[in-house]
Amino acid sequence: MLDVFAACLTLTALLAYLNHRFVGLPPTVGVMGIALLLSIALLILDAVGISTWHDYELSLLRSIDFSAILMQGMLSLLLFAGALHVDLRALRRYGWQVGLLAVVGTICSTVLIGGALYYLLPMTGVSLPMAWCMVFGALISPTDPISVMGILSSAKAPASLEIVIAGESLFNDGVGLALFVLAMSAIADATPPSATAAARLLLREAGGGIAFGLVLGYLSFALMSTIDSYQEEVLITLATVLGGYALANHLHVSGPLAMVVAGLIVGNHARAEAMSDTTRANVDMFWHLLDAILNAVLFMLVGLEIVVVERSPSLVLASATAVAVTLAARFLSVGLPLLVLGRRAGLPTGAWQVLTWGGLRGGISVALALSLPAGPEQDLVLALTYSMVVFSILGQGLTVVAVVRRFVLRHN
Repeated sequence: MLDVFAACLTLTALLAYLNHRFVGLPPTVGVMGIALLLSIALLILDAVGISTWHDYELSLLRSIDFSAILMQGMLSLLLFAGALHVDLRALRRYGWQVGLLAVVGTICSTVLIGGALYYLLPMTGVSLPMAWCMVFGALISPTDPISVMGILSSAKAPASLEIVIAGESLFNDGVGLALFVLAMSAIADATPPSATAAARLLLREAGGGIAFGLVLGYLSFALMSTIDSYQEEVLITLATVLGGYALANHLHVSGPLAMVVAGLIVGNHARAEAMSDTTRANVDMFWHLLDAILNAVLFMLVGLEIVVVERSPSLVLASATAVAVTLAARFLSVGLPLLVLGRRAGLPTGAWQVLTWGGLRGGISVALALSLPAGPEQDLVLALTYSMVVFSILGQGLTVVAVVRRFVLRHN
């Protein structure tokens, strides 16, 4: 295990250095892009008979449970770190917009993507049962807060737009995971659950996760308010995340939502009322560095994962169809409602264009696809998911700043 960790960290550091020194892209985009190019180069070498390095990469990836590492380890830390610096008062001002996009938008997007692919994929030469199409819809609909917040930092968007995009991306993961569990249970039971059962599951996962996050956040706040020592307070925040996420899994409530809520409470109430200036600076520095390191490792792994994705000519058209359908569903479930609401949404001109194009997908979607039971359906879902994530990070991620400047900054 130590060898695997050392290899991942060393490769990540090398790619991050190359990006910073020679490429200059945003860290997440640059590291993933270079890792992707490296993997493609090794695939080409393998095709011409030079397979040593390709075999080593395959061996490394097979020794890593990407889904478990992200879903049971990295995700809790990354979500807490992302929520830690979100202004809770600003988030409350746009609470109904965030709720509309994160809950209603994610549900609508899942249904639209699943239904459209069920009818369109056979035209490309491949097909998926409806339940599996819904699985894909559920895992690809939530935007990735890790990707979104990393790109937003350089976009200089208006504060109102930034808080809505960040809030949606932080909260829709919990909704998407609940929908994913629901779709997988339909496959396991061979019958779709009733509307009552589905609503009960969503309420338990999402509502329970939010309630547990409130308890966890305020407990951490109470502990931190009784001491003034940054070493112990950093340790409390770390225990809050790792211990809280593990307990949320045992309680069968949404760990991602719990981490977001706990992060908001610690990042707002505890930072303002329970931390000295020295503690605040050290807590912020610790979580900033941890967030940056984990982000780099995550996107390095995403770039390498192309070698385990099925590749065939028939999948090219299917992948292009999935990308088009996902973008169309994003517009219909998020962009169109904001376009119709106009100024009543309280957002600047051009918000619907940015929210439509800025809905980036990332490692969470890949991890969920890799967690599916092995079989032809998983191979196809993984290929479609990976194609969408690569397009999202390299295509949307590299152009979303230009979209903000073109449609928002120029008119506000």
